[in-house]
Amino acid sequence: MKFRAIMGALCAAGLMCGVSAAQAAESVEVLHWWTSGGESKAVGVLKDDMTKQGYTWKDFAVAGGAGAAAMTALKTQVISGNAPSAAQIKGPLIQDWAAQGVLVPIDAAAGDWKKNLPPEIDKIMHADGHYVAAPFSVHRVNWLYINKAALDKAGGKAPTTWPEFFALADKMKAAGIQPIAMGGQPWQDLTLWEDVVLSQGAGFYKKALVDLDEKTLTSDQMVGVFDTVRKIQGYFDAGRTGRDWNLATAMVINGKAGMQFMGDWAKGEFANAGKKSGTDYVCAAVPGTEKSYTFNVDSFVFFQQKGQKSATPGQLALAKTIMSPDFQEQFSLNKGSIPVRLGVSMDKFDDCAKKSYADEQVAIKSGGYVPSLAHGMAQPDAAAGAISDVVTKFMNSQQDSKSAVAALAKAAKTK
Repeated sequence: MKFRAIMGALCAAGLMCGVSAAQAAESVEVLHWWTSGGESKAVGVLKDDMTKQGYTWKDFAVAGGAGAAAMTALKTQVISGNAPSAAQIKGPLIQDWAAQGVLVPIDAAAGDWKKNLPPEIDKIMHADGHYVAAPFSVHRVNWLYINKAALDKAGGKAPTTWPEFFALADKMKAAGIQPIAMGGQPWQDLTLWEDVVLSQGAGFYKKALVDLDEKTLTSDQMVGVFDTVRKIQGYFDAGRTGRDWNLATAMVINGKAGMQFMGDWAKGEFANAGKKSGTDYVCAAVPGTEKSYTFNVDSFVFFQQKGQKSATPGQLALAKTIMSPDFQEQFSLNKGSIPVRLGVSMDKFDDCAKKSYADEQVAIKSGGYVPSLAHGMAQPDAAAGAISDVVTKFMNSQQDSKSAVAALAKAAKTK
């Protein structure tokens, strides 16, 4: 009776009304790699939403843009028997963790998901017929960001072909502007390289990076891809080694560089700096990729907790919150992405996001909607890592394009 009286008093005070004692006591530990300015704001929205529901948010943030360090930390936690409640995961890795029997189904939170997700993405969230992951948003990888003042100074317009791109880069260089801001991490190298692969057409991209077709990988067209990448490298600055992606973005934001190849999470950095699309910067599809869309979807998978074989109330609440229309909107507004949930209003989004959404719908219908290799969507870790090594070696040596293509074909056979 005393317990009931205490709970009644707390409810009357507005402290715990509508939240069970179990919920209030449950701590939800979340492992992720969202640590830059725009990313931190985005994940902060989720933390606030969960806190309002009465859960204790335990943040497990591991810095590193591509998440490699986070995945190492995750493996250590799972092996030691201290798996987090949820962890940021992408693509084939979802299936890998499910196969190890350490995930819990979250079907109870996913009642309307199937009709509200693109089919290509819905199937990625499943394992053995159950939802085991919740998707946050869709990022388009094949973006080129351009500082508007630098573009105006060079007297150019957003390039749609590689000849136009190189002409603009030359004009920027002549105007005393560093043409391209680039970081020095392997995943950034691979992002640029897959952009150039995509510029050869979505069909070529699928055969090369999804099907790993040997004829396509060893073609003269692929040699041309490496040639184009080498030419682009000529517009990098000497200080790119070890530079994080957001520091390269800052160079474009501050006018120290003219352009950057980066997915639309970079837009969150522009927004965080108070910059507006069309006024301060321009977002354009990478030359030759206007009708294509490399997608990158961040998701949370949910791990078995000690003594639990099914999802905890906190895990189900987290999954349900992630896919709620309000959260989808607020998260993407901060992150620079677009909602993965269909039907969410785009009214509050900027021109870049609206273009991303419109281009996504076209790409889905035309067959140009393809998974990003550089961001863990197209291939398992082994094959993706082997290909990444080839690209990184090429971009950090004087290797010729034909030798790189031979190495690429060999790497694609890695299991």
